[in-house]
Amino acid sequence: MSCKVGIPRALLYYKYFPMWKAFLEKLGAEIIVSENTNQKLILQGASLVVSDTCLPVKVFIGHVLSLSDKCDKLLIPVVRSTSEKVYNCSRFLALPDLARAVVPGVPPILEIEFDYSRGKSYLYRQIYSLGKNFTINPFKIKAAALYAWETHQRYHEITAQQHLTRLEAIDLIHNGKSITIKETKNDGLTIGIAGHPYVLHDEQVSHNLIKRLKAAGVNILTPEMAPEAPDSNGNGHTQFAGLAKNYWESEEDVVGAGDWYTRIKVDGIIGIMAFACGPDSMMMSLVQRQAHSANIPFMSLTVEEHTAEAGIVTRIEAFLDMIHRARRRNEQCV
Repeated sequence: MSCKVGIPRALLYYKYFPMWKAFLEKLGAEIIVSENTNQKLILQGASLVVSDTCLPVKVFIGHVLSLSDKCDKLLIPVVRSTSEKVYNCSRFLALPDLARAVVPGVPPILEIEFDYSRGKSYLYRQIYSLGKNFTINPFKIKAAALYAWETHQRYHEITAQQHLTRLEAIDLIHNGKSITIKETKNDGLTIGIAGHPYVLHDEQVSHNLIKRLKAAGVNILTPEMAPEAPDSNGNGHTQFAGLAKNYWESEEDVVGAGDWYTRIKVDGIIGIMAFACGPDSMMMSLVQRQAHSANIPFMSLTVEEHTAEAGIVTRIEAFLDMIHRARRRNEQCV
């Protein structure tokens, strides 16, 4: 009987899920992914942690709770660093310990640590340590790791090359569909969205921001669609000009996307961030400066568990209307 491994649909799920799934299934595990985020799940997660915890972590704990009686083990990797002198948020590093401490009845947690500063040999030991939960054959573990790595590279390539969102790419890889290039609406607005994938692509957290923009006939661009500069660990980071190397790993992609949007001259930029995230507030300020320097309209959305959907919808509609009116005035002047 195969081991059921639960993967919370939150945080690093949006960046690494295809790789994790490929590795575990290759070793015979059955993958159980938590349900889509909903308001009940958010409130349950929020009730288990202190009030100043950021929304994405509250969502993560809610997902862990929803999986606690559905799987044999939970996969909660610790991604400390994937490039030199660039680190992840401290809250991310404590996720396994936090889950054990606050979630009642949490199943055994499978941990694997990614830390660039400790070298490849440490990563290999971590991979084999994780794989030994399913097989003692080192050759099977190596084959699974290589397959997972190829899946991870393909995942990031198709998001950039085919302009797919992370959810679209996950669905494509998961269902094994053939890759098709989406047609671009040349007559509509093009809006770039800056934000972390676990905020932007979680439809409950973002209040269906992407779907609402598409329903309005808008062409959307997201950070994963930006040209990437792969590091030695194979992770793509969007490059941005005029700024020093960023200390926070996730924020580098946000600012890089903002720089890309200004260089290709999108019609507007929407920044979406979670309330109480310090690095987010600083990085979004940089994106706003980039937009203003390029004379591109910018709107910032801040979300938390009590954010009203009506307010988000009203702001989106007003922002798009402002851009349409500005475009019409420019066309009349010409």
